[in-house]
Amino acid sequence: MNTTAEIRTLFQMLRGQIRSGSHAERLDAFYAPQAHSYDAFRERLLHGRNSLINMLKPDPGSHVVELGAGTGRNIEFFGDRIATFAQLDLVDVCKPLLEQARQRAARWPKVVNVVEADVERFRPAHAVDCVYLSYSLSMTANWKKTLNNAVRMLRPGGTLGVVDFYVSDAAPPPGQARHGWFARQFWPRWFAHDGVRLNPAHLTALADCTDTVYLDQRLAPVPWLPALRVPYYVYVGRKRRT
Repeated sequence: MNTTAEIRTLFQMLRGQIRSGSHAERLDAFYAPQAHSYDAFRERLLHGRNSLINMLKPDPGSHVVELGAGTGRNIEFFGDRIATFAQLDLVDVCKPLLEQARQRAARWPKVVNVVEADVERFRPAHAVDCVYLSYSLSMTANWKKTLNNAVRMLRPGGTLGVVDFYVSDAAPPPGQARHGWFARQFWPRWFAHDGVRLNPAHLTALADCTDTVYLDQRLAPVPWLPALRVPYYVYVGRKRRT
């Protein structure tokens, strides 16, 4: 990514999302100027995606859904495994990012299906084997509805994966990381400017609605802010059979 494109993307992030219009309209206005450079800039910001997808391990013949797929960049982490899937749905409501996703999905025309739909309401015709969200749960208009929808579309025993930014509670549950006062105050305000809502309740909700297979909580560097580290988590759960 050249410096001019990076500065343009950074400027758009600093401007933040518009405050009027529907959720989809705000996303379109925010991402349209940076859609072509979206992946290059966020490659250094959105950590843990490859780790998540390597842990999902859908079997051959699986139906996989990504909610909030954006440009579809994450499907490339599957590599040759994509060709073994029965179907991979990329679901998002942002038109400029979906245009990038369609170009990427053209490599697998018989498998990858790009869907313009609200992730809170999209529902495939049949229960699916795996659903994952990559830095999108914190961006949905109502994360609880999105998470509930993800679990509902899974078959019993199906896999749910999430990677996202977050901050902890002041007194998190046992086994979870605790972030300092500065992190808990600074990061939610910083990301809210761009429509990203960090919420410590995500991890509790994930553990409540699925059986936890894997949880890792990490800190990642932020482009242009080398002295700071932003918290993020990688979660894999399994839908309960009863």
